[in-house]
Amino acid sequence: MSDQWRALADEIAGHAQNYLDGLTRVAGGEGGDAIWSLLLVEVAQVSLAGAQLGASQDVILSGNWEPPLSEDPDVDGVRTALAERLEAVDDYAEVFDPYKDTAVTPYRLSDDLTAVAADLIHGLRHYHAGRPLEALWWWQYSYFNTWGNHAGAAMRALQALAAHTRLDVAEEALST
Repeated sequence: MSDQWRALADEIAGHAQNYLDGLTRVAGGEGGDAIWSLLLVEVAQVSLAGAQLGASQDVILSGNWEPPLSEDPDVDGVRTALAERLEAVDDYAEVFDPYKDTAVTPYRLSDDLTAVAADLIHGLRHYHAGRPLEALWWWQYSYFNTWGNHAGAAMRALQALAAHTRLDVAEEALST
């Protein structure tokens, strides 16, 4: 494994762990009224990692084979806690693929945020098992296949929530 791949794996692993730690803290009740802004920062930072993977050449595993792992940990507790915290704004609408599928699709922030977490966890398990190239392959593959879309959709929804919180208050102040 080249030093460049190793450095990228270390960087992505750091972003992945930070996202998981932040998401877990928010699901556990931290953040108060700033929950949308905190989640926006977490998603934006992990999306930067995804963009780096997307801009990198394809990671190819020897034999084009992913070593097996035991079952990934269940993230449903985090999803449920987030759904409870985001109850009033959890459901939103999104265009899944603006080039191929332009129908509006219902999404849930709690599902999107934990889908990202699940893919990041799988890669971290490879990384912590001493297989950084497999971790990079998984993160890149799943970025294009699942978590990149979920992170992008969640970021748009969270940005809209943050904007409404700030701009709607400013409009109310101007009208009084």
